[in-house]
Amino acid sequence: MTQDDAFAADLLRGHTDTIVLGVLRRGDAYGFEIYKAIRDATGGQHEIKEATLYATYRRLEKDGLVESYWGDESQGGRRKYYRITDAGRAVFRGNVAAWTATRRIIDALLDVKESQQ
Repeated sequence: MTQDDAFAADLLRGHTDTIVLGVLRRGDAYGFEIYKAIRDATGGQHEIKEATLYATYRRLEKDGLVESYWGDESQGGRRKYYRITDAGRAVFRGNVAAWTATRRIIDALLDVKESQQ
């Protein structure tokens, strides 16, 4: 892992909740399915450890941002599915707005032009 990769991973780590909520905005999903969606969306460049994700699911559920339910066993073992709540959608929107504002400020401070991104 390069220094750039480590820096990017540190930045992303602080946004795990928002990333998971973003995946769940597309529809209900079980734990490993969320992991794969994150990995696949980045072309394999970023993975969140499963242990981190499961701690995130528990925290989001405790905070009322997601709900969980057990799927049926028709396709193998029982899977615990997660769905985003209205409160989760509101938090997601707020976090994205905060990220967009922060990115705009950092880009301005670093003199990053839109065409360079």
